[in-house]
Amino acid sequence: MVSPNGFDALLEQFLAHIDVERGLAPATVRAYESDLRRYLDWLRAHGVDDLADVTAHDIERFVAALDEAGESARSKARRLASVHALHRFALAEHVVADDVSAAVKAPKGGSALPEVLTVDEVARLLDAVPEPAAPAGGGAGGTGPQDAVLLRDKALLEFMYATGSRVSEAVAMDLDDLDLEERVARLTGKGSKQRMVPVGSCACRAMARYLDAGRPVLERRARGGAERRAVFLNKRGRRLSRQSVWEVVRAAGERAHIAKPLHPHTLRHSFATHLIQGGADVRTVQELLGHASVTTTQIYTHVSPENLIEAYLTAHPRAR
Repeated sequence: MVSPNGFDALLEQFLAHIDVERGLAPATVRAYESDLRRYLDWLRAHGVDDLADVTAHDIERFVAALDEAGESARSKARRLASVHALHRFALAEHVVADDVSAAVKAPKGGSALPEVLTVDEVARLLDAVPEPAAPAGGGAGGTGPQDAVLLRDKALLEFMYATGSRVSEAVAMDLDDLDLEERVARLTGKGSKQRMVPVGSCACRAMARYLDAGRPVLERRARGGAERRAVFLNKRGRRLSRQSVWEVVRAAGERAHIAKPLHPHTLRHSFATHLIQGGADVRTVQELLGHASVTTTQIYTHVSPENLIEAYLTAHPRAR
């Protein structure tokens, strides 16, 4: 049982709970810790040093302080979700008699839709990686380091759009997680949850070229031993970093002359949106994305004004 006094001890035990018992990803645990330290520091600064003394009004004042600090609705909602989790934990551990946070709802903000690319823009992005100067069909022998990087970048972009993978999932993928014959990949998502996703034919061809002619070149450039398991390697034969993926996407976007803001998650957003627009049901897309809740997936069911008008004119009996 957690001592009712002492925010630090309570926070430490809560973080251990979500890390060990719930198995949340390290990045998620760190996000909870950051949010809750800010919340507990705010309580201390306002004369509250025992969670049992916190009222719903205190939490509402904390949310108002976030608003005054200029935080977005999404950021405020995330921080409040962390507060809710801490208070639920405290109730379960009999630190408090009631969960006063339950009555505090997240402020409604604009439902900003994720930035997505059109199908044509995705094609331009994927085609923006230059073809290697040396032919790759004959194996790794005739492929230089720069050509190997181009093969990797092409495979990476194709794979991320084909699977809707998060950048963390793509860089964490090992050779054993990929089966090009069966056209499937195993991705490890948030909370170490694994899922199998199909890999389209275009991505399979790009991945095969990279694994045959590009990756061996990068692996040989390693000093002190290559990362033997990783699928995507950097120029030094190490596992590709998240920051490097951002650079690959940014560079391809510049070459494709795409004016929209681009980041690796743009490919994931585009993957989901294009599936929905192509007729896939939300539950299927939820499974492919690895979302715990279908509510998260439903943001991709947005309809563009052009499609809305077209559907109205086509379907309504007195629209024309």
